[in-house]
Amino acid sequence: MKEILRKYFGYNDFHPLQEGIIKDVLNHHDVLVLMPTGGGKSLCYQLPAVVKDGITVVISPLISLMKDQVDDLQSIGIPAAFINSTLDYKRITEIKSQLIKKHIKLLYVAPERIMMPDFFDFLQQLKISLVAIDEAHCISEWGHDFRPEYRKLNLLKINFPAVPLIALTSTAVPQVQSDIIEHLNMTNLKIHKASMDRKNLFYQIRTGKKEMHRHLWQYIKNHPGDSGIIYCQSRKSVDDLADKLQKDGISALPYHAGLASDIRSKNQEKFIKDDVEIIVATIAFGMGIDKPNVRYVIHCDMPKSIEGYYQETGRAGRDGLKSDCILFFSYADKIKHEYFIKQIEDEQYRKIAYEKMWAMINFCKNKSCRRKILLNYFGEKYSAHNCNMCDVCSPTRISFDSTKFNQGLFEVLRKLRKEIADEKKVPPYIVFSDVVLKEMAAQYPQNIDGFRKINGVGEVKLAKYGKLFIEKIIGYCNTSTPLF
Repeated sequence: MKEILRKYFGYNDFHPLQEGIIKDVLNHHDVLVLMPTGGGKSLCYQLPAVVKDGITVVISPLISLMKDQVDDLQSIGIPAAFINSTLDYKRITEIKSQLIKKHIKLLYVAPERIMMPDFFDFLQQLKISLVAIDEAHCISEWGHDFRPEYRKLNLLKINFPAVPLIALTSTAVPQVQSDIIEHLNMTNLKIHKASMDRKNLFYQIRTGKKEMHRHLWQYIKNHPGDSGIIYCQSRKSVDDLADKLQKDGISALPYHAGLASDIRSKNQEKFIKDDVEIIVATIAFGMGIDKPNVRYVIHCDMPKSIEGYYQETGRAGRDGLKSDCILFFSYADKIKHEYFIKQIEDEQYRKIAYEKMWAMINFCKNKSCRRKILLNYFGEKYSAHNCNMCDVCSPTRISFDSTKFNQGLFEVLRKLRKEIADEKKVPPYIVFSDVVLKEMAAQYPQNIDGFRKINGVGEVKLAKYGKLFIEKIIGYCNTSTPLF
C-alpha cells in the first residue's frame, strides 16, 4: 500500500487512521469514517480504488467538487470521471463506454443520479468493487444538512449486497452516526472515529458589531494575499459587504443563491484559482469547495448550529497550516434565528432547531476553552487545561506560522504554480499545495532525487513539473542568499 501511496499521492506515510481504514475496506468490511475536514478522508477510498479490480462509485452531493476531485486524480495518473447535469448526452455516453471497457477506476455521481432507474440499471452491468458515500451525515434528519435523496441510498445494499460500503463524514453526533448505519443497511461494520479537534484552527468570538467593518478591514489588511471566506446570513448583507470591501480596494466577490448561476460559477472559480482573495457568501457557499489554502473563515452572523459552525470553519486550513476562525456575535442574532425557527411547522424539527440555537449561543457566551466546548458537543472529551488556540486560552494571538521557509522563494514558486494552473485550466492546488511549496522553499531541492523526497510529490507530478520547479529553485539560489 505504501508503494502506491508514494507513487501516486507522493507521501511516505499515512495520516492517523488512514491505513487501518484502507485495510478494512480491502478486507471487504463496510466502514463508517468520522474524520474532520483536512484529515484525509478522500484517500480512504481513492487508494483502495487503485488496488481493487473494478470500479469505485463515489456518491457526493457536491457537483462543483466532483470536477475538482476528478482533475486532481487525473493529474496524478488515476483514471477518474464524473457524471452530472453539467455534461451533455454525448459526453455521458462516452464516459459510460469507458466504464464498460474498464478504463475508469473512480466514478463520481450525485445521489439523485444514482437513483435514476436507467442509470441504476447501467450500474448493474459494471463490476463495482466499492461504493463510497461522502457527506454521509446528509442521510440523517438530525444532521444539519439533511437531504431526502440520501435516504434512498438504502437500495444500494439491497441491489449490491456483496459490494462493501464506506460512508464518510466530518460532522456527526451519535444520533447521526446511528442513522447512517441503519439507513445504509451497513453490515460487517468497522467504525473509525478520528478526533474532531482541528489543532491548526484558532477560534475567536468578538461580541458586538458596531465596529465590525473596521475590524474586518484591519484584519484583511494584516493578512495580504491570504484566501478567506466571510459568511453573512442574508443575500443583502453579502452584496453590501462585498461592495464595501471592493470600494476599500480589497479583492472580494459575492456568492449567494440570488445571483445568476453563471456569475456564481465565475466567482467561485476565481476564488479557487486564486484570482480573487475573498469570497463573501451565505452558507450556500463552501460545501463543494476543496481549496486547501483558505487562511481564515469569518462569520458576520451567528450560525444556526454548532454543526454548521464546525463545518463552515472547517473550510479553513485544510492543508494543516494555522488558520483563523472569527465570529462576530450579538443578541440580534438570537432574534433573527428565533424568527425563522417559529416558521417551522413540524413541532419536533422546531424543538431541535431551538436546542441547536441555544447550544450555539452558549458557545459564543461561554468564557471557557472554545475547543473544549466544541469537542464536548460532539461527544469527545478534551482534557488539556489550555488549548493555546482560542481567544479564551490565548487572548494574545500566537505567531501565525512557525514553519521555517524562504518567503521569497515561496512567492517565486507560487507564481510558477499559478502560470501552470492557468495554462492547464485547473486550480493551483492541483499542481502543488501551499504545504508542498513551503517544503520546497525550506529544502531547496536542486535535482530530481531531492525533489522526489518532498512530501506530496508523486511520480506523475515529478515527471510533469519537476524540471520546471527545480530550474526556478536553482535560479533563485543563484541570485539570492538562502535564509538557512
